[in-house]
Amino acid sequence: MSTPKVIVTIAPTGGMAHKSQNPALPTQPEEIARDVYDCYNAGASIVALHARNPDDGATCNPDIYYDMNTRIRAKCDIILNNSTGGGVHGDMIGQNENGMWELLWEERIKGMEAGAEMCTLDATTIIASFDDKEILMNTAPSRCRFLAEEMKKRGIKPEWEVFSPTHILQDTATLLAMGMDEEPAYVNLVMGVHRGFQNAMPYSPKNLQFMVECLPAGTIFGASGIGPAQLPCALNSLLLGGHVRVGLEDNLYYSQGRLASNIELTERIVRLIREMGYEPATPQEARQMLNLPRPGAPVRPTFAL
Repeated sequence: MSTPKVIVTIAPTGGMAHKSQNPALPTQPEEIARDVYDCYNAGASIVALHARNPDDGATCNPDIYYDMNTRIRAKCDIILNNSTGGGVHGDMIGQNENGMWELLWEERIKGMEAGAEMCTLDATTIIASFDDKEILMNTAPSRCRFLAEEMKKRGIKPEWEVFSPTHILQDTATLLAMGMDEEPAYVNLVMGVHRGFQNAMPYSPKNLQFMVECLPAGTIFGASGIGPAQLPCALNSLLLGGHVRVGLEDNLYYSQGRLASNIELTERIVRLIREMGYEPATPQEARQMLNLPRPGAPVRPTFAL
């Protein structure tokens, strides 16, 4: 029997945490590229990238994404996945006339312009609570469809970001039924961010299993546990036949009271994957599993292999 292969995603930066919270958090293109290369060598096959400005504020500036993508691709063949969620500070937020803060749509969509072979597609509307602000992330149905259509035009494979069962059963399933992605769809189940994101699910084995049971047939899934949920959620995902994500975007600590680095988190999950009798997929194996490059696409993304 062949050894089951597991896609390991490293999420090195994110759009929330600051270096003041963990000095190992990479925020600039060169340091992100170094971290990603180390994690690739440890067994990661996808990198979930967030861009930051020189002042560490979150951005979807395609020039910064392109710089990161170029630096990483010069080092390795890891699958590049740029965010269209962006983050909750920096260029990404603005205050409306009514005083409500909003995650800026016109900034989010810039994440598709840097040639990555995958991009996150948050087919979700939530309110994020961060830094004493309540920030609306408005992804209305028309916006969900716009993201899906524009990714398809660019040959980008979506990574569907979901935080609750409704995000699967309503938004994602609707777009998949419309033919907005080819099989297999790849869904990232984000668990344990309920204290910061309204409408998000807390992590528990029962909650994760229910989310998995909601997925459309033929879907591949990975799980992202936030904070202390990262390790148990990853192992639970493996037991359910899924894939895993680790990194400082989701969890700043290796254990209670001890800050982590991206390479430590990657090495630990790869070690546990092997202890369970699995093997981390190479980037090329992950591409085969995800049907990359996207079949029938009118164009091939710059950094696709």
